[in-house]
This record gives sequence, structure tokens and C-alpha cells, in this order.
Amino acid sequence: MTLGRRRRLLPYLLLAPGLLWLGIFFLVPALNQLNVSLWSGTPETGQSFDWNWSNYGEAIGDYQEHIIRSLVYAAAATVLAFAIAFPLAYFIAFKASARLKPLLLVLIILPFFTNYLVRTIAWETILADDGWVVNTLQTFGIVADDGRVLATGAAVVAGITYNFLPFMALPLYVSLEKIDKRLIEAASDLYAGRWTAFRKVTVPLALPGIFAGSLLTFIPAVGDFVNAELLGTPRQYMIGNVIQSKFLRVQDYPEAAALSFVLMALILVGVFAYTRVLGRERLTEAAL
Repeated sequence: MTLGRRRRLLPYLLLAPGLLWLGIFFLVPALNQLNVSLWSGTPETGQSFDWNWSNYGEAIGDYQEHIIRSLVYAAAATVLAFAIAFPLAYFIAFKASARLKPLLLVLIILPFFTNYLVRTIAWETILADDGWVVNTLQTFGIVADDGRVLATGAAVVAGITYNFLPFMALPLYVSLEKIDKRLIEAASDLYAGRWTAFRKVTVPLALPGIFAGSLLTFIPAVGDFVNAELLGTPRQYMIGNVIQSKFLRVQDYPEAAALSFVLMALILVGVFAYTRVLGRERLTEAAL
């Protein structure tokens, strides 16, 4: 084999393990669930494949409210995570000393050393009706004297934001850390104020981190069901709760699989739209 041919084959050889992994653990299960989503019948009478596309229509019609709620909760959590993570990542990248940075980064990922379920249950205690959070909010009149935070949409969004905050903070830090500080100094030398330099230089160069952090937060948040289960009530249930219930309790596998594909399709459409809004060229230029 010639050297040129080996060089052309090298990228494919490097991609092969990843493609094999995706094929076995993503593509095959996805195709299997696509097959299941077109079944007809019930667990009692038996289920079989017969191109039953009505499962998709019924899934969307019956659970449209849950789908919309999931998108709204996930979007709210993503915006809140960005509002919290960007100043934090900015401080670590630009203001923290070289000795302090590792400690701050460890503190960001430290919650991951605790089980996801345990972290969410802890929020039940934090937001309890007789807890200090609710008492403080009642003192300032934000929550009524007989009001509560737990078992509300705000509690669910707070739990999602907390659990996925590191997924937003770390990509933002990486993008901000890569920025050449001399570019910001050059903007100042050209009579740009701090706000103008931040808006015209820092934010555009941080776009890859904003893009990655938003996706890493929004996508798992849409399908989450633990926070709604523990911090909310059935009135706050998301589409993930419906899918989990249909798979494990009701055993309505066709509609559960159809809901999963509807959710996947909505996420893909959202990702493509988000990419178009930010601009692929701008993302590529900022990354380089």
C-alpha cells in the first residue's frame, strides 16, 4: 500500500472505533425503537409491527402540553444556567490567579461526585416549606406567607439548572480561556470602552462555548424526568416522565417509542435552528 493511500485511509481508521460504538449503542437501538413505535396492539392482546403511524399522531395530540412544558422548562433552565455560568467562567478565565483556577474548576465539577438522585433529593430539603429559602423569600414578600416553592414549576427549573450548570460553565470557560487577551487590549487601544470590547470581542470569540454549553444543557434537560418527579407534582410533569411511565409502568411501548422520536425530532429541529441563528461561519471563525 502506497504512502498516499495510507494517509487517505488514516482519518477513516481513526473514525472507525467511534462509528462502531455509535452504530452498536445508538443506531441499532434507535432502529429497534423505530420498529417498536410502529407496533399495534396492547400488552394483554399482543403487539406486532404493522406500520401503525397513528401512534405518532396520538402521542403528539395526547401529550402536547407535556412536550411544550418540557421545552419551556429546559429553555428557562438553559438561560438561567448561562446567566450564572458566564460571569463565573469569565472570572476564572480572566481574573482568577493561576493557583486559584484549578480549585475553582474542581468546585464546579464537585457536585458530580455525588449521585444525581441524591443531589435532587437534597433540593427537596433546601426548598422545603419550613426551610430557610422559603422563610427568606416570605420575609421579603417574594412568596406569600402561606405560599411555597417546592412542588412548583420554579422548583423544577431550579433543580434542572443546578444539576446541569457544570455542562454550561465548563465549555464557556474553555472558550474564554482560549481568547488572546491582546485582542481585548487592542480594542481598548482603539478607544473601545469595556462594554464595547466585551460585546464586540469577548462575546463573539466565546460563541463556540455558548453554543456547546447551551446544547449540553438544553438537550438533557428536555428529556429529564427526575427533577419533575421529586421537586414537582403531576401538574409539572415533563415529557420524560410520560415516556418513563409508559415504558416501565403502563408498558405502552409503541406510544412511548413514538414520543421518544417526536422529542428527538424536536431537539434536532431546535439545534439546526439555533445553529442558523448563531451562524455556522461565525462559530467556525471564533473556534479558529
